[in-house]
Amino acid sequence: MDTIIQILARELGRSEAHVENVVRLIDEGNTIPFIARYRKELHGAMDDTALRTLADRLQYLRNLDKRREEVKSAIEGQGKLTEELSAAIDAAATLAEVEDLYRPYKQKRRTRATVAREKGLEPLAELLFAQAADGPAPEEAAGAFIDPEKGVETAEDALQGASDIIAERISDDADIRKRLRELVWKKGSLVSAAAAKEPEDTVYRLYYAFRSPLNRVQGHQVLAINRGEREGVLKVSVEMEREAALIPVRRAVLNPGAPAMAFVRAAAEDAYDRLIFPSVEREMRSLLTEQADEGAIKMFGLNLKPLLMQPPVKGFVTMGLDPGYRNGCKVAVVDATGKVLDTAVVYPTFSQRKKEEAIDTLAKLIRRHGVAHIAIGNGTASRETEQMTVELIRRLGGGVSYMIVNEAGASVYSASKLAAEEFPDYDVNLRSAVSIARRLQDPLAELVKIDPKAIGVGQYQHDVDQTKLKASLDMTVASCVNSVGIDVNTASRELLAYVSGIGDTLASNIVAYRAEHGDFPSREAIRKVPRMGPKAFEQAAGFLRVPTGKNILDNTAVHPERYPLVARMAADAGMPLDDFIHSPAAIKGVDIAAYTDADTGVETLADIISELEKPGRDPRDDAPEVIFSQAARSIEDLEVGMELKGTVRNVVDFGAFVDIGVHQDGLVHISKLADRFVKHPSEVVSVGDTVTVWVTGVDRARKKISLTMVKGKMDR
Repeated sequence: MDTIIQILARELGRSEAHVENVVRLIDEGNTIPFIARYRKELHGAMDDTALRTLADRLQYLRNLDKRREEVKSAIEGQGKLTEELSAAIDAAATLAEVEDLYRPYKQKRRTRATVAREKGLEPLAELLFAQAADGPAPEEAAGAFIDPEKGVETAEDALQGASDIIAERISDDADIRKRLRELVWKKGSLVSAAAAKEPEDTVYRLYYAFRSPLNRVQGHQVLAINRGEREGVLKVSVEMEREAALIPVRRAVLNPGAPAMAFVRAAAEDAYDRLIFPSVEREMRSLLTEQADEGAIKMFGLNLKPLLMQPPVKGFVTMGLDPGYRNGCKVAVVDATGKVLDTAVVYPTFSQRKKEEAIDTLAKLIRRHGVAHIAIGNGTASRETEQMTVELIRRLGGGVSYMIVNEAGASVYSASKLAAEEFPDYDVNLRSAVSIARRLQDPLAELVKIDPKAIGVGQYQHDVDQTKLKASLDMTVASCVNSVGIDVNTASRELLAYVSGIGDTLASNIVAYRAEHGDFPSREAIRKVPRMGPKAFEQAAGFLRVPTGKNILDNTAVHPERYPLVARMAADAGMPLDDFIHSPAAIKGVDIAAYTDADTGVETLADIISELEKPGRDPRDDAPEVIFSQAARSIEDLEVGMELKGTVRNVVDFGAFVDIGVHQDGLVHISKLADRFVKHPSEVVSVGDTVTVWVTGVDRARKKISLTMVKGKMDR
């Protein structure tokens, strides 16, 4: 039997040596971001996605091994573990196969077969199931088992009990279940229908008469159907042609020509109808849901990453506007570091006079504080607020630009304990305005304060497995935080908590230590934080930045363990460290081969050189430039055929939603993302992408906009 290392190497297409190194590093307590960035020579430069896949699969295979041993121990405790059964359990490739093999030996609740055994009918069942060519007819054999004292009044009673025992035995056969599971997956269908005789026109109308092969149904369809079933709108089932499904069952248990064959055949059909198919149907529904969950969770992570990695708009005073009707438009002005300078509430939707007052108030704030950019939340009253902002900019004579910011989750944050601690003197609504302004300045730093589920870049996020969703999204956030690097002297506790090796407790300790002792003068000083042990420091140090530190390397992704190596490079170049780092020619002239050794490979050296060429570089700066606006459009302005620039706001299984500046996102269906077959929208677009689209349809009454990314590909 292959070892876990061999299985992982084969599945991932990696060398056993690299896989073994990764497993050892994980077992030693190293985090995935640390392994991905600073131990490349040990794993062949796998990225963090591949490493997480390896780690997840490693955990599954270890759980599988553990369950194998538990099952073998339980069966051995009954004195029924044979060499053949033990080998079959060891060879089982999934937890489901292990459970199938354990099924006959698992303590069951009281069943019809249990009752029949209590009546002494197991010998009859064994006799008939053997189907000997010279065996007795069932009616003849049953006569010997009539026993009124045990509740077996007639031969028919005895045969019924024997049939129940045989049916359970067939149902417990692991090979039969495996074959049926595979057959139903290939040939079965997922079917849904309206639960009511005269259904209302609901969002589930597409599923009132729905049928799809199990192995072709889409994840978003499964999640929608599951929700419709939970709400009592849909009836759902798995359908399989009965005769086709019975063929492998009959082949497995029947002995043609035997006197008891017809009896066993009837018992097999009962096993299929009453025990096996209902169980397989539940398994298929669970499998579909599990796959749909995995797909939705993966899509959420794919969407979340570019949203978090949007380029920050650094170094500008910013005004945040949280639009509203009854409670007015909340205003917050923050400086270049995100510190609140001023707040206000204006009411531009109340009347023309109130709109004029709002423009006057905002103009004064802009002049007073030197506001360069305005961030407008895209929620209720966003359209009216945008129109007011355009008029405001016109009257100011330009010099200010604005951008619509996705405010999903801002209200969640503003009402949170964290926001109350950060802004104890501000109203909940004003906190939202601050959050909106900061989202423009540094999306990552602000969005980490919000539960990722509330950010709104997924599909059916409240229907999927919440534990798996949280774990996946936390990993996505951690990946972004660690790839960017964090200023240890300005980062919030929430941001620090995502840094490799830190977590909530140590993040709180860092913030408390910083508040008591002032800014950290160097990376080395971070060691003084309570509970910052050698392992935690090793895992975290490379991702923490000290821009004001005396050692220029403290503001780079070069790990402190490599500082002596860089110092040697500078010495070999005959230059002080600072001069060396500021000399592109000297850095380019480094002969990497001269510094490789058993602990330092080409991959690590290439990373170090790249970092020295652009010390302190923010990877988000490589993203497309943020697009600001100075004019507004409305859905009334749209015409079929119009060409527009837009920003991808969400990617789902069936297409992408694009913000084209009219408050209502338009949908580019998957069939109109490219002039070729697209298996999934994520192949073509990501959240945050700037795309060119053409309007193919406008339903103003229902506020629906249809778009295409292929010129000339209009609705038919």
